[in-house]
Amino acid sequence: MLNNQKVAYFLDFANHHPESTKADIETLCASVLKYGFHSAFVNPCWVRLAKILVNKKASVGTVVSFPLGQDNTEAKIAACCELAKKGVDELDISTNVGWLKEGKSELYFKELKRITQKVKEKRSAIIVKFIIETGLLTNDEIKQASLLVLKSKADFVKTCSGMGPRGARISDVKIIKQVVGDKIKIKVAGGIHNFKQVKEFLAAGVNRIGTSKAIEIVTALSK
Repeated sequence: MLNNQKVAYFLDFANHHPESTKADIETLCASVLKYGFHSAFVNPCWVRLAKILVNKKASVGTVVSFPLGQDNTEAKIAACCELAKKGVDELDISTNVGWLKEGKSELYFKELKRITQKVKEKRSAIIVKFIIETGLLTNDEIKQASLLVLKSKADFVKTCSGMGPRGARISDVKIIKQVVGDKIKIKVAGGIHNFKQVKEFLAAGVNRIGTSKAIEIVTALSK
């Protein structure tokens, strides 16, 4: 049975607001420690502060090329390597959806593979997740993107940035699962606000859930 502690373990508590302040990050990290969330997910400029605040008691993650994914490959790699120096534990990296949609799958894959290799060279323990933005893709494109993420040797396929045309759906997870099986993990994000949704996604085989409503989700279980 899922209790507060078990649910909290699967949640990445996120604040990716453009107006986030030091006080906001302090509050976020305090909540991560209080409730036992898996990670504090912050914007890149707050990684070093978050690492100090959680003091190795939780993971610290951030986003790269978020949410558009259309920075140059070298810029993405440089950002990832700089964040590795700052001690980041997890990187959620937006992919170039345009390349996939115009048939440039080789270019899309080459970028994923290069980023993964460079990050793992810096520190092999860093978790690499690629955001494929399922709301912009057809079912066949979701399959293709998932396969390319798998082949890149990344750690996770992530469905959505939370800032695209829609959030995660169970149907997305089912399609991804058909392709990757248990070979890599799946993270969902976008519009996940309550325990019912969390329970459904976990039952579908999701390994991690990104949300800004993590406190509401776990505290609702106590009511």
